[in-house]
Amino acid sequence: MDYDFFMLKALEEARRALSMGEFPVGCVMVYENRVLVTGARHHSAPDDQNELDHAEILALRRLVGLGEKIDREKVTLFSTLEPCLMCYAATIINGIRQIVYAYEDVMGGGTNLDLKRLNPFYRDMEITVIPDVLRDESLMLFKKFFSDPHNGYLRESLLAQYTLTQ
Repeated sequence: MDYDFFMLKALEEARRALSMGEFPVGCVMVYENRVLVTGARHHSAPDDQNELDHAEILALRRLVGLGEKIDREKVTLFSTLEPCLMCYAATIINGIRQIVYAYEDVMGGGTNLDLKRLNPFYRDMEITVIPDVLRDESLMLFKKFFSDPHNGYLRESLLAQYTLTQ
């Protein structure tokens, strides 16, 4: 599988989100070398903010809504930012076993969760996580977001500080 090619598709989604003033997270889910569904962060602006409309959650909703019979264990999720704990858990509970991301979320990334320490439902899952695919391209989008004084989402956060010092 061409990780760069599909991460570029996720970056397109992130650019679209950024152009609408949203946090620049984009996601695509790939099955048999084709993009099945996409997602981009919504509702990160202060006047309409919620923490449910993450790119991965929106893509998962679309995947479930497809109604296609696919082997979800063969679906790969590509995200411009390391999935948070909510997105990581939702992804693996929905059967996806490979996650590829561009930029590490030093504040809220969930992919380092040690599943072996959890209950049996999670303990036996074999998850493959591949970080740093087109990291610099994604980093530039987050730098642009955090540098814009009109974007208040996570402005004073560890992620913003970490991003702006690179």
